[in-house]
Amino acid sequence: MTNLAYGADGGSRKGVAPHHEAYLEMTRRKRLYGGVLLLFFIMLFSSGWIMADGRNAGGFWNGLSQVFDFPSEVLSEAWAKRAVLPGLMAGHFASLIETVNIAATATLMGALAAMLLALLATRSLARWPRLVPLFRRMMDALRAIPEIVVALVLVFILGGGPVPAVIAIALHTAGALGKLFSEVAENADLKPVEGLASVGASWTQKMWLGVIPQVSPNWLSYALMRFEINVRASAILGFVGSGGIGYDLKIAMQWGQGRYDEVVAIFLMLFVTIVLIDRLSDHARHRLVKGH
Repeated sequence: MTNLAYGADGGSRKGVAPHHEAYLEMTRRKRLYGGVLLLFFIMLFSSGWIMADGRNAGGFWNGLSQVFDFPSEVLSEAWAKRAVLPGLMAGHFASLIETVNIAATATLMGALAAMLLALLATRSLARWPRLVPLFRRMMDALRAIPEIVVALVLVFILGGGPVPAVIAIALHTAGALGKLFSEVAENADLKPVEGLASVGASWTQKMWLGVIPQVSPNWLSYALMRFEINVRASAILGFVGSGGIGYDLKIAMQWGQGRYDEVVAIFLMLFVTIVLIDRLSDHARHRLVKGH
């Protein structure tokens, strides 16, 4: 009886062997390219490690045995003065609130700027299509410059305080969120926009009524995630004189022994605050995206 599945030749199908050989050749080529890339990465990593270790003041391997000396000294002093930790935390609570306020203000300002940049940089929604590359390069530039570099410049110009930190974080947030917002806006359904255009709606009305209701859950989710990052960034910027609890931590560490209990108290406050914000924002993002 003839095999209907494979034909009268009992299973040999014309054209299968060449395709199989081509697939094997493609697999071998991918493995070769992957091996070469891995080898290049290992060589690059090794050369960078050797150069960094050579330029390091003490040498990595010589100091490896002492890596836990400083943390153990800090923790032992904090443990000996553990009774005063709650009082120290209460004393730095105002600085912690200032840090959270810096992050919240910067996130709000950066998110508003990111919304405008994202809509102007989305090809299918752009108000001026020819300027789309310009707005995209603006977002790239804002993302490329680290917050601490901008903060250092602004501290030199404006003096110490929370204002340089807010501006620096807001600029970086505008670039980072603008990229994410634009990617979400590119997947928006254009039918509501076309319907609004047919009745003579302006560009602002089309964006506000046709696009933003579609993308707002994802945009809010990204903004909350960025708020978590900005809390940590605002604490770090305190080291360059931008205020908040990071500045208190810098002063406590500069004093050295005798103030390590204060260092631990500040670290504990930061840890608890970041965990709480992470849990709350994670719950809020889940509600926004999933709807329950």
